[in-house]
Amino acid sequence: MTVHTPGHPVTSRPSPLGRHRISSEESVPHPRRRGAPPEEGEFVRPLTRRQVDDRLWELDELYARTSSCAPREPAYVGPSGQDRWTAFQQRLADHIRRPGFELLVAEAVGPSGARDLTACAYGFPVHRGGSWWRDLDGYLPEDLLDVAHADGLFAIADILVERRVRTQDQARDWNLARRLQKRLLAGHTGAVGVTLVDRGDMDSYRALLAWGWRPSPTETWATSRFVSRRLLVLR
Repeated sequence: MTVHTPGHPVTSRPSPLGRHRISSEESVPHPRRRGAPPEEGEFVRPLTRRQVDDRLWELDELYARTSSCAPREPAYVGPSGQDRWTAFQQRLADHIRRPGFELLVAEAVGPSGARDLTACAYGFPVHRGGSWWRDLDGYLPEDLLDVAHADGLFAIADILVERRVRTQDQARDWNLARRLQKRLLAGHTGAVGVTLVDRGDMDSYRALLAWGWRPSPTETWATSRFVSRRLLVLR
């Protein structure tokens, strides 16, 4: 999970564009009730690729103020915050071209009807011959190889959520990260979620475990301490 410090650069965009009003054709979440779960008032919906393009700067700003959940790309990440930010942009630009790409956003609606982006998660099916198939080589346990050969794996590549989502009520079904990852898998009956997390990124690793992910059963410290990333599975 890439944690961004207050010193991380933020995109410069006109502030009025950061709020979107909901049209009468769109679903509106119920107003937050006193004592209701925090995420109950946030509406989760998919974006088309064109909508992702139109809102790239908002996604950039979301990344700048949140933590990114697996994978962190060692080839892209440099010593400065700007490098981490650029890594997200390059990673998203690469992943959005993959067949079956899906991106969900969570939005909170204020009293005036303005809608603010609060979280995001995206992923794609893992197809044989693709780069993610090659990235998983050597990580998959035997029980997932048949699933993989049948194109039954779905990679959840990034989850961007506020710190409260990573540290509070992680096991609750209404936890926003759990809602996002469950929704991504819901359209792929029987699919197994997979992700790779940097071995040194313990913040991401602990958060993902709290959200229901499990490490590969074949991984042991003796055999895996020399590889750079961990495979986590979500069923």
